[in-house]
Amino acid sequence: MSDITVRHNAGRQRFELLDAGNVIGKAAYKEFDGGASPQRIFYHTVVNEEYGGQGLAGRLATVALDETAGAGVGIVPVCPFIKKFLTKHPEYSESVVPVKPAHLEFLDAALSARARA
Repeated sequence: MSDITVRHNAGRQRFELLDAGNVIGKAAYKEFDGGASPQRIFYHTVVNEEYGGQGLAGRLATVALDETAGAGVGIVPVCPFIKKFLTKHPEYSESVVPVKPAHLEFLDAALSARARA
């Protein structure tokens, strides 16, 4: 487990959990610019099943949210895991942006466009 790291892969709009360089989990997001400040809509977090129960999803979420908040980017929690994680970590509350219909419409359009590509 000492080889497990987290990196931000901005080109793929996700934070990746790596084991010896192999992606074993991700926290995916879409950049949203529909307000006074930039926002990141986190919509899917997953860790490969064989790595479950080790707290790795929490580690991934911590790095993703620390970097997002640290960059002054709002956190829009659509992903159920991120949403639940935030209820247990109030230190991010100032960076959380409530989910609005515009976020969901944007996310739906972005993911639909990706599926067609």
